[in-house]
Amino acid sequence: MAERITSMGVVVRVAGGPEALEWTPLDTPAPGRGEVLVEQHAVGVNFIDTYFRSGLYPWPSTPLIPGAEAAGVVVQVGEAVADLKVGDRVAYTMPLGAYRTLRAVAAERLVKLPPGIAFDVAASVMLKGLTAQFLLTSCFPVKASHTVLVHAAAGGVGLLLGQWLKILGATSIGTAGSPEKAALARANGYTHVIDYRAEDFVARVKEVTDSKGCDVVYDSVGKDTWRGSLKSLKLRGTFVHFGQSSGMIADFKFSDLASGGSLFATRPMLFDYIKSREDLSARAADLFAKLESGAVKAHVGQRVALRDAAAAHRDLEGRRTVGATVLLP
Repeated sequence: MAERITSMGVVVRVAGGPEALEWTPLDTPAPGRGEVLVEQHAVGVNFIDTYFRSGLYPWPSTPLIPGAEAAGVVVQVGEAVADLKVGDRVAYTMPLGAYRTLRAVAAERLVKLPPGIAFDVAASVMLKGLTAQFLLTSCFPVKASHTVLVHAAAGGVGLLLGQWLKILGATSIGTAGSPEKAALARANGYTHVIDYRAEDFVARVKEVTDSKGCDVVYDSVGKDTWRGSLKSLKLRGTFVHFGQSSGMIADFKFSDLASGGSLFATRPMLFDYIKSREDLSARAADLFAKLESGAVKAHVGQRVALRDAAAAHRDLEGRRTVGATVLLP
């Protein structure tokens, strides 16, 4: 019988609110063929975690262990693993399973961390940073000539997008929900920042762009913003809907794209852009290079004990967070 190790983690047995998150002992299998056992030092928190917890996204099995990104140290190596050894610092992003202290992970899904990248930084950027990378380079390849609108500009992905857009030389417009968040977005590279609680972002975008509109909108808010996002685009502009922090879009029609000026729309998922080992490695290398050079800086706004994941979820859903939230085992 394979060796099993007792660890701790957070599970959800019945879909619900943050109170459904339960801190409990877990039975962790030793690493199998092609796997390594990772002692996790930091775990990222993302809106996708709340979508699974609430039942908005279907569960592959019960109970559910949320969590889409983490970083730690290899403590055991299974058979047929050639490029990782005990003591290696590693990180990963996968849709589920990260809210735990120990985890067996397929070696091909792990990337080695450069010495200069701390565990909490890595855990805050594997999902969010790779999302920024593929959104700007592959989903819609942004050029210096483009004007770009980003919602939730002071969020984890939003702050990374602002810095990356500045590197690319694009004109960037960010929306945020308070003067403090607007100031943070501005400090992270945005050319223009709109406090959407104080002014109509559609009207401000028209003003900033001389009524021309934007080439692309990156919208992770969803229900509350999508109509305004379409109105903020120029002729044949692109609507990139990559999250729904305010709720799912329920009444979108293809005719909305036609009436908006032959618009394009896409609903991308990071995991389709890092499906192959080659894509994962290349995108991670690009992200890590920008972090090491200082061109892009991660913003860990909140550090919370892993056992207190429910509190982290409440703050995230209540839009009380700035930057990324990291859980510490």
